Amino acid sequence: MNAYLDAMRNYATFSGRTSRSGYWLFVLILILIELVAAVLDVVLLGYAIEHGGPISGIVHLIHFIPALAIAVRRLHDIDRTGWWLLLYLTVIGGLVVLIFHILPGTRGANRFGRDPYPSAPA
Repeated sequence: MNAYLDAMRNYATFSGRTSRSGYWLFVLILILIELVAAVLDVVLLGYAIEHGGPISGIVHLIHFIPALAIAVRRLHDIDRTGWWLLLYLTVIGGLVVLIFHILPGTRGANRFGRDPYPSAPA
């Protein structure tokens, strides 16, 4: 839950780095929140799940910028710029960005900032 709250506190921070675990915990919690919103749209408001509803729409709007910012910071952790997210606009690009998000981050500082993990003893 701390990863989610940290991402929401830094909702428009596109600089710096985010660890792999922090990114994926945010994604997991966001998926759960979106699932609950979709169920509420269906049960309370009678919307078809495939069309979405106002609750899901509000959840998407609230999380659009934070999700974009944390994705950029995750790319920074592997020493890539946020511009790589534009690959989502291509057919195969989503797979490439997914692989980037799975890769371990650069050890130590890189051009985007310090390592998000504290130094581990050797």
